[in-house]
Amino acid sequence: MSHELRYAANCSMLFTELPLLERPAAAKEAGFSAIEFWWPWPDQPVPPDSAVDAFVAAIRDADIPLIGLNFFAGDLAGPDAGVVSLPERSSEFRDNIAVVAGIGQALGVAGHNALYGNRIDGVPAEEQDELATENLILAADAIAGYSASVLVEPVSGPKPYPLRTADQVMAVVDRVGRDNVGFLCDLFHLANNGDDIDAALERYGSRIAHVQIADHPGRGEPGSGQLDLDRYLTTIAAGGYTGYVAAEYKPTTTTSASLGWLNLREGSSS
Repeated sequence: MSHELRYAANCSMLFTELPLLERPAAAKEAGFSAIEFWWPWPDQPVPPDSAVDAFVAAIRDADIPLIGLNFFAGDLAGPDAGVVSLPERSSEFRDNIAVVAGIGQALGVAGHNALYGNRIDGVPAEEQDELATENLILAADAIAGYSASVLVEPVSGPKPYPLRTADQVMAVVDRVGRDNVGFLCDLFHLANNGDDIDAALERYGSRIAHVQIADHPGRGEPGSGQLDLDRYLTTIAAGGYTGYVAAEYKPTTTTSASLGWLNLREGSSS
């Protein structure tokens, strides 16, 4: 292995055999040095204070850093792919910003992924893009006080999500124009969309704010597909990235049984 990047577990895709609040401790026990989550309440932009307090307590009790927490994005496992650009749901995103910022400040979260949202019939793309810019600026300003970044990522699959390539993501980042809005480099989604990953890393490697991985095809654990993850991560590290690499994959077996790739790295980059 030719890089020394550290690994985080995405606890919305890994350790799902366990209740949500037990996953942080399981990730630490498995050898991860940090965790991230999608928004834990997909039907609630503003969950009850008791639910938020329990979530924060579970992470503190596990004594593992939370380095990523998504903004509210709807039902990612269902029809949704974010609400940032959706006129009828923009209020949900805006109501959610303060909750995310409260958790982020309490736990020192470094990055918050803002899923852009699908294209919708009857609304011009330009109108959606203008709304997204406004909402991303509001989010960036709300989390700047604890030095966190808003993350924008490419997404693949059948949903009509407009950000498929690194170029499309970076066009949004540049349009927003805030220093704490950055590129979430998800190697699986870029590969699944057929983007030229080497070219993307050459153009934008110095501007990567966060990295997520899964193998391709299949979105399973590293080693289950054909994506040369070590080579890409070595390139990313050589470009100056020193943050975490989040394992955001669908285990082809149980989570624990899927972690052989991580165990090979224990004592070096994990």
